[in-house]
Amino acid sequence: MPFEVFFLTFFLFNSQLLFAQNFESVGKENPLTITGGASLNQIFYAVDGIESRRNPYSYYASGNVNFNLYGWSIPLSFTWSNQQGSFQQPFNQFGIHPTYKWITGHFGYASMTFSPYTLAGHLFLGAGIEARPGKWHISTMYGRLQRAVEPDSLNESSVTPAFKRMGYGVKAGYADGNDFVHFIIFGSRDDASSINYIPDNEEIYPEENLVFSVAGGKELFSRIVLSTEYAISGITRDTRAETVKVEKYKVFNAAGGLFTPRLSSSYYNAFKTGLTYQADAFSVGLGYERIDPGYRTHGAYYFNNDLENLTANAATALFSGKVNIAVNVGVQRDNLDDSKISSMERIVGAVNVGYAASERLNFSGSYSSFQTYTNIRSQFVDINQLTPYDNLDTLNYIQISQNATLNTNYILSNNKDRRQNLNLNLIFQDASDEQGGVKQGSGNQFYMANTAYSITLVPKNITVTGSFNYNKNEAATINATTLGPTLAINKSLMDRKMRIGLSTSWNESYTNGDKVSRVANVRVNGGYSIKKKHNFNVSLVGVNRENKTEGSTDSFAEFTGTVGYSYSFSSK
Repeated sequence: MPFEVFFLTFFLFNSQLLFAQNFESVGKENPLTITGGASLNQIFYAVDGIESRRNPYSYYASGNVNFNLYGWSIPLSFTWSNQQGSFQQPFNQFGIHPTYKWITGHFGYASMTFSPYTLAGHLFLGAGIEARPGKWHISTMYGRLQRAVEPDSLNESSVTPAFKRMGYGVKAGYADGNDFVHFIIFGSRDDASSINYIPDNEEIYPEENLVFSVAGGKELFSRIVLSTEYAISGITRDTRAETVKVEKYKVFNAAGGLFTPRLSSSYYNAFKTGLTYQADAFSVGLGYERIDPGYRTHGAYYFNNDLENLTANAATALFSGKVNIAVNVGVQRDNLDDSKISSMERIVGAVNVGYAASERLNFSGSYSSFQTYTNIRSQFVDINQLTPYDNLDTLNYIQISQNATLNTNYILSNNKDRRQNLNLNLIFQDASDEQGGVKQGSGNQFYMANTAYSITLVPKNITVTGSFNYNKNEAATINATTLGPTLAINKSLMDRKMRIGLSTSWNESYTNGDKVSRVANVRVNGGYSIKKKHNFNVSLVGVNRENKTEGSTDSFAEFTGTVGYSYSFSSK
């Protein structure tokens, strides 16, 4: 159509150049700014005991240049190695987004968001405008949502055929703080003549979509905020079907040329509301969401439907803000129309607690529980049962997942000569299954403990860190444990222009009480910076692994060395 021809003629070819221009900056800023950088890394590798897992020598080069003219940005980048190379330039997709005061335009390739139920970040080739004069808000868009893809019956791996899809949308509303109201119309239509034919086995048909949405919010008594959105989506699965009149959703009969109700048309609802009460020391919120089975919109790539959510949350601060508590609870269920063989219900709960005991000592902890109830309703149960009490609970399936964390941080000292810190992290995870009220043997538990101590000698620019890690995984037939210490030393030299570091770790793994492996590694790294533009880096890593299990990979020693240089620049 002429709109697309204009863009193809004006830009000659598609591009992925993003323009963001503010016309008010013309004459007030430097006209041209060039920034960028380049880097080269050389990697040396050697191994003893196993087959080599990479080339003994490889290199990797990369760079980028960005030209900026009054906010117009042209980025270029490249990568190259002795294995593969690529060059990225701006001529794949093109988008320009000029801004003047309270108006922003989107031309070429762009994405906009009206609401989750209408237009939600879908990429389009066309034009859009967002205007915010005062407390008013007006957004419009028109463009191609999907390009035509011809079927290729001779190529089994070819992409799925598709019709060209054009879309449009308008969002208009008024907002004053927490008080707002928005009206949204979004529509799209496939061009049935955009491809020559569709094979019968593809089941691809030209579609049409029209969505109406209204959203609003109101602040009550300076404490309560109520927000809600209701959307209705009409989907025609085949625009070649016979036209009809809608009995229930009569608004689509009056849509004129925006939508034509047909025998293949269906209509779905989505609703979401929330209520929040904000006091001086606490807040409480409730939320409800229901999305009909089959609800979708052409303005979103993926959409969850057939769900009902009920959520509650509360947060408070106690003891002059030293203790902060947040609680979240939610219930979700599907199969709203009882059309599925199985139905699922999820219960989610989470608690987060933070305690600042003093300026030096802090605690934080969290607990969450996720439970999923699945009821599989076999058609043979209804056919063969003699009484309503037969087969009760035999097909109920429950999954339970629990997570708990605890973090403690204690500052031992913090002065101009010395900084010392002690940290402890604990994590517990549990997953279990139940079927028909009987606990299954497929669950597992995971434990993780980490403690670390660090000291920084400020005048000498030296930091020493020591830590110990412990991981344990328990399952029905296996009990795996990994543990070991780590020590690291880092120092800065020459007014922090040079930095060197040394670290080593030792980890042992056990399965059902038997030692299966030992891994030791040593790392040495260093770097030097000149005028913040030139950076030299060196990294040497040695790994020694010893396996004790029969039939496992042989014990081996591995070495990797990396030498790198990077340069960055900015020209004004």
